[in-house]
Amino acid sequence: MQKNLLHGIKLVQSPLEHSLCLSYKEPFVFDVDFITSCSIKIAASCVCGILLGIERKSHSQVVGLRTLVLISVSSTLLSILSVFMAENKLFPGDPTRIAAGVASGIGFLGGGTIIRQGLNIKGLTSAAIIWAASALGMALGVGLYVQVALVLIVLLILLKLLEKFEWMWFPSERIKTLHLIFSDDDINITEIEKSIKEGGIHITDMNIESVYAEHVLKLHFLVRSPRETDIISLSKKLREIPTLVEFSVTE
Repeated sequence: MQKNLLHGIKLVQSPLEHSLCLSYKEPFVFDVDFITSCSIKIAASCVCGILLGIERKSHSQVVGLRTLVLISVSSTLLSILSVFMAENKLFPGDPTRIAAGVASGIGFLGGGTIIRQGLNIKGLTSAAIIWAASALGMALGVGLYVQVALVLIVLLILLKLLEKFEWMWFPSERIKTLHLIFSDDDINITEIEKSIKEGGIHITDMNIESVYAEHVLKLHFLVRSPRETDIISLSKKLREIPTLVEFSVTE
């Protein structure tokens, strides 16, 4: 242990560094310029996290201000630590290990926001924003202020504009299951399918379940429908079928 310490001390040239190495302290840690630089980076990462968090909260998403600020600031701190390790003479190491660890850790965190609700998947955009917040934070940690500002502006603009274009040109569809129960098994399935399709709903699969003892017929339609589909109007239309006993929708 003493030999290793003496070897580390010999690598240091200035008297100030020699004295500080005895207490395992790096001199630039207490430098005013270094502290100011770190403070600016952390403050900038807070702003990035807040802006991305506001965007998520405007869409009523679970991932919000606190989560994204914590991710951004923590990534900035780890990036600063990575640079600090690269300049540390006593404990040399590979600074890229920290960046790789952050990337893999954020992947697990982002995966936790992806939720499957029935046949639909939610949270992909939030997971991508978590990853982006971490990337912006790490870039700030190494002083890429201009690049971070440009990427942040592009992200916020695209998140707003692309959403409107998606609604216009690629209307979001939801996968639903329509359940219809009839008191009589003598029905015209073709007419029922026609009534469903007239509401702008695309039928992808159908399952028929018949209870012969009770003369009950159950139809289950797996459908794709736009978010703005009026299920109430469809229900009123199907209600005109006299043998329809129950109608329900699950997602």
